[in-house]
Amino acid sequence: MTSPPLLGEADVARAIGERNIAAEIVHPGEKTPTVEAAAVALHVGTAQIVKSLVFLVDGVPHLVITNGTGRVDARALAAALGAGKARLARLEEASALTGYAVGGMPPFGHRRPLPVLLEAAVLEQPVVYAGGGSDGAMLRISPRELLRATAARLVSLAPPDPGDR
Repeated sequence: MTSPPLLGEADVARAIGERNIAAEIVHPGEKTPTVEAAAVALHVGTAQIVKSLVFLVDGVPHLVITNGTGRVDARALAAALGAGKARLARLEEASALTGYAVGGMPPFGHRRPLPVLLEAAVLEQPVVYAGGGSDGAMLRISPRELLRATAARLVSLAPPDPGDR
């Protein structure tokens, strides 16, 4: 059995229009497969780049949106959801669940709707850039609109600070 073709930029644009989301797809003119590459191409800090990560929480997929180079603590994620175990989905799992390639995955418009958790620190930015459906497109959106568009639950999932022990 073959997998359906991956979704792309046109699918993100369709989701924006169908759901009346105040966002736009921008083309920085360079490939943006990583947070660092996207920040350089867009002339912004890495905190303004958000990444959409698929986690399996007790086997149930969830989308976690976090700032740039921030890390998600899988134990904190499991605890926030009252679950026993959470792990980052493998690349092929994430693509199969969302329909998008990792590196261009948007925060919405997925093949299969997923519960969304938004790292609270994302709201500290005036505007953020997320995957736009390909590694050459980015989605420009305000954090509040991102919260609304994804119906996300706000969470704090950063690893504990070693100085807090």
